[in-house]
Amino acid sequence: MTAESTEHPENDTTARHPETTPTHSVDEDAPVVVRLSTTVDAPLATVWALHTDIGSWADWNADIDSVDFDGPLAPGASFRWLTHGLDITSTIREVVPGERIVWGGPAHGIEGVHVWTFEETGGATGERTVTVRTEESWAGAPIEERPDEMREALRQSLESWLSRLRSEAERRA
Repeated sequence: MTAESTEHPENDTTARHPETTPTHSVDEDAPVVVRLSTTVDAPLATVWALHTDIGSWADWNADIDSVDFDGPLAPGASFRWLTHGLDITSTIREVVPGERIVWGGPAHGIEGVHVWTFEETGGATGERTVTVRTEESWAGAPIEERPDEMREALRQSLESWLSRLRSEAERRA
């Protein structure tokens, strides 16, 4: 997994697809913003379907204890999930099928925004791979009290999520 920076034009989805200009992004002014990415050796359809089957996250991501989501996978839909001892209700804010999903909401005094992007890329030997990028911002009193500790907790959580997503997608491929 690698850290990402917003200064890289190759990460700008508006440059590739101006017709799908993202309407939601992380809070750049939040005390905690983490950006990571990984490359998955699996078809985009497999990675996207796995990641957006929200109700099944607990089946392959051991950090998620449960999820209650009946769909649809559309802006305004909410899901309730239990992870790391936190009971969270998130609302989907944006979906660009096969490319991007954004959700967020308040949880325990923390306002979070989570952006995921998916890009099919070529592998070293010409096979198709997927670059998955995730960025998340956290704001609120609990974050302001311990920003360094919270940043590290978020980084570890996202690294684990990306690793589990990669492993499961590659297993299914």
